[in-house]
Amino acid sequence: MSAQQVSAQQVSIHPLSAIPHTAVNDPPAPGRWTAADMPDQKGRTIIVTGANSGLGFQTALELARHGAHVVMTARDEEKGRTAKARIEAERVSGSLELRKLDLADLDDVKRFAAAIIADGLAVDVLVNNAGVMMPPRSLTRQGHELQFGVNHLAHFVLTALLIERLAQSSDGRVVTVSSDLHKRGQIHFDNLSGARDYGRVSFYAQSKFANVLFALELDRRLRAVGLPVKSLLAHPGYSATNLQLSGPTGILKLFMRIGNRFFAQGVTMGALNELYAATAPTAASGQFIGPDGRGEKSGYPKIVQPIAAARDPELAKRLWQLSEDLTGVRFNLANPGAAHAV
Repeated sequence: MSAQQVSAQQVSIHPLSAIPHTAVNDPPAPGRWTAADMPDQKGRTIIVTGANSGLGFQTALELARHGAHVVMTARDEEKGRTAKARIEAERVSGSLELRKLDLADLDDVKRFAAAIIADGLAVDVLVNNAGVMMPPRSLTRQGHELQFGVNHLAHFVLTALLIERLAQSSDGRVVTVSSDLHKRGQIHFDNLSGARDYGRVSFYAQSKFANVLFALELDRRLRAVGLPVKSLLAHPGYSATNLQLSGPTGILKLFMRIGNRFFAQGVTMGALNELYAATAPTAASGQFIGPDGRGEKSGYPKIVQPIAAARDPELAKRLWQLSEDLTGVRFNLANPGAAHAV
């Protein structure tokens, strides 16, 4: 894909003060926030990746209930159509459209972004929700380890190519969904593909750690150029979805099944964190929203803290450069329309 296919007009740069900021020691978000507290989303267009099931489905449903135009993405179009029909059956006040997106293929991510731009679709919020969890070792179409490729690299590319659209919104936001397991993560720079040594849990943790590094570095870079787009993080705690059952196999899958049944909270609660990040007027760039219960496993949204390593700007810069090199897509935040695939 050429730069001409994904580029768009240059946008004006707004002052740095236009982006709210929350310091590490700021107070938590108001307790017991629910979807009923969401402001009206009429007139806003929100892309939710992986919207055909689980947290993505619940997020799309609540956004549509509150009047948003929701672009639902799904790798499997039949499952996507079924999910869209289920939401429409709720007689929501918003509108929906389904677009195919295979995050395991960066060419498809570029195609998707180019189509959004070519169709002139406004984008107010991008919810980087989709993911894969703890599968046997496998690779994306471009040869990247699947969890790192889907959970991090694909959303890195999607954000880069849509940042110009987000910058045109009066309240543009990127919400990247991570996990509390980011606390066990590190970037295996010398073994990114897992060819030498692969652990399902450790490589999942790596991808979720990468999500945090990326979102916080995006926040820093947006501030540096004064671009009024918020970069926020959310994690759902331990929420019962098919994610835990579609990737793991064997004993790990059995463990996940038992955990989902007896210990996990439902998706209605789990989705509140990304909904808060996507819509709450008080949500600020750089915040990480997670559950307020013990161990951040369940509960209502509050501001939580990533591990110290995930706040390391030098590590984040290294991952950012690596991500650009691996994907061939470069952010240009000073001139967002120039973000391009090379």
